[in-house]
Amino acid sequence: MNIVVFGAGGRAGRQAVAEAHRRGHRVTAVVRDPAAHAGLVDAHLVPGDVTDAASVAHAAVGQDAAISAAVDLSRPPHDFFSTSSRALATGLAEAGVRRLLVVGLASIMPGASGVALMDEPGYPDEYRSFYLGHAAGLDELRACDLDWAYVAPAGDFDHGGTRTGRYRFAEHGDPASRISYPDFAVALLDEVETPRHHRAAVSVHEAPSDGAAGTDRATMSGGV
Repeated sequence: MNIVVFGAGGRAGRQAVAEAHRRGHRVTAVVRDPAAHAGLVDAHLVPGDVTDAASVAHAAVGQDAAISAAVDLSRPPHDFFSTSSRALATGLAEAGVRRLLVVGLASIMPGASGVALMDEPGYPDEYRSFYLGHAAGLDELRACDLDWAYVAPAGDFDHGGTRTGRYRFAEHGDPASRISYPDFAVALLDEVETPRHHRAAVSVHEAPSDGAAGTDRATMSGGV
């Protein structure tokens, strides 16, 4: 497949590029400044702006699917995530790309109580503007016509974790859950190759190690 990855210079983006390359896909890695990401050797590195529909369309021409792991911490979160979602929707449609995977945030996923994790008692509140920015971006996706999936870690990333090839989709988030960036990338690329979630937001957990990888991958599925 031809896969374009926006925000390819970040931790989730780099792992998505590496996993796609490992599977033999042709990857276009979009970053704001290619000179700052010379280490991305597993992809065709191009400059681009995920908040500009024309830039998105230019990078996406000839692609089969898109992954966005983009974030810009220098901009207000609500502005960045809502603008980037609109630009992705417009630009990908113009380029003829229908499938979009967006790296999400656990905080806006439903917890065990059914309400968003960020609204559950005791959940850390110091980054609430960032949570609300992600929520605004998800609302924009829900209003577009793409075949999108918003894929979030169920809790947080295990920053030092390695690739096991195991994960499971879950019906709700869990603040205690951790998943490595490489295993999160496995979930993303499985969803690109064999779409299971359409116009849905899903949580991803690390799967236990007492089963076959393929079984673990399909243990549970759910969306909101």
